Amino acid sequence: MTTVVPDSDTLTRDALAVLQPTFVGTHRAPDWLLAQLENGMTGVGLFGRNVVSTAQLAELTGHLRSARPDVLVAIDEEGGDVTRLDVHGGSFVPGNHALGSVDDPELTRAVGAAIGRRLAACGVNVNWAPSADINSDPENPVIGVRSFGEEPGLVARHTVAYVEGLQSAGVAACVKHFPGHGNTNVDSHHALPRIDIDLGTLHERELAPFRAAIAAGTRCVMSAHILVPALDPDRPGTLSPAVLNGLLRAPVAEGGLGFDGLIYSDAIEMRAVAETYGLDQGCVLAIAAGADALCIGGSPSDEAEVLRLRDALVNAVRSGELPEERLHEAAERVRALGRWTADERARLAAAGPADAAADAEIGLAAARRAVRVSRPADGRLRPLTRPAHVATLSSAANIAVGDQTPWGPGPELARLLPGTTTSGHATADAERAGPAGLAAEVLATAGERPLVVVFRDRHRHPWVAETVAELLAARPDTVVVEMGVPHAGPVGDTYLATYGAARVCGQAVAELLTGHQPG
Repeated sequence: MTTVVPDSDTLTRDALAVLQPTFVGTHRAPDWLLAQLENGMTGVGLFGRNVVSTAQLAELTGHLRSARPDVLVAIDEEGGDVTRLDVHGGSFVPGNHALGSVDDPELTRAVGAAIGRRLAACGVNVNWAPSADINSDPENPVIGVRSFGEEPGLVARHTVAYVEGLQSAGVAACVKHFPGHGNTNVDSHHALPRIDIDLGTLHERELAPFRAAIAAGTRCVMSAHILVPALDPDRPGTLSPAVLNGLLRAPVAEGGLGFDGLIYSDAIEMRAVAETYGLDQGCVLAIAAGADALCIGGSPSDEAEVLRLRDALVNAVRSGELPEERLHEAAERVRALGRWTADERARLAAAGPADAAADAEIGLAAARRAVRVSRPADGRLRPLTRPAHVATLSSAANIAVGDQTPWGPGPELARLLPGTTTSGHATADAERAGPAGLAAEVLATAGERPLVVVFRDRHRHPWVAETVAELLAARPDTVVVEMGVPHAGPVGDTYLATYGAARVCGQAVAELLTGHQPG
């Protein structure tokens, strides 16, 4: 590979500074990554593949800091359905939709702080969270329970609370996905969503949480790969000067949001950008548009890719396509955030370790408060007194959630009611047997045991709705548990909505169904 200029050159260091790659590794980072951190690269992203335990993650981030003490270590730890720390067991806190349903900003602030303290203990100093999107389209396949709700004021006050809680623990918040990913039924991981709303609606609805988060001091904002014709009819937000400079950066007096912190791109290799522009050109266009740090997130990077993208940025400066001042400005913003996180890390070290057990209890308490129960006509929720059968209807999760993280009340219910059995059923099972046939299989497996059926987003998956209807027709006593957005409303005599599928949400359901008294 041709090196455009020596690694010590300011231009090359600036180009490296804006790249935030991911990598393969748990206890040690690759040697090439450490070398590029020493050459000027400023940060990395972590995903579930990098996480085994808190102690292991602290060892890994310590290894990164051996090459660059002020390295930015970022992660997607929204809580709830999107977790990297608890990818193998389920999150210790409920997600945004559960917190929004409770609508207690102090609770949201406490959950944000608990997430922040746990991240800080692992050596992570940037959280690509919270989602500030308003879930205005119930068919949205990528936001859903990641949103605090559908009402701008509610989403704004909880976004602020989360940001303040997180940053109180020395972890930079990154509100996303600007200018709002809620009003679409397309997942930008797979294609380019189009948001056809007028500027008035955009300012009154989508931008309200971002405006509030900026006023509250969020350190970062993440752009979305969405097309908003009212702002730019040609380019998605991440690549649009009109969106990033003309709206997000522009002074408030000129109709902008006046943000002067760090702008992260969403994962630049997502199809909404990469399929149209290519990865190299997408990086150049994003920096030129006003982004400061490029998240290269979905697949692990290698040295060849990082050097190729570095050279693409340098060549764009050399050709005049990318102003050198713009690249340097972006690099300086990234370095400034690194200095802030280093100062915060020193402050936290002086304050002493966090109480992990107390933080875990905050999450479970929040999940308990979020559960909504539609009880039988006589007003009593009768606890299960004998082993049950839990049937989980699993539709494919979006890429942000992933398919590695277990969910549902089955394991906790089996602990509280030994002998409880579980079965999992996916879209392919419904296609094979049909909803009626699938329901018959579930009923045969359950036998005489009490039946609990669990699912997410019944309103978006006809096969789930039809299978649930078949089960209720045959067994009206079936307990129905919605762990997604409860847009379709209650069905059956006993219906519980958790507003998310975190591990603690499943635990809260199991406690209710068995009459277990917390504490």
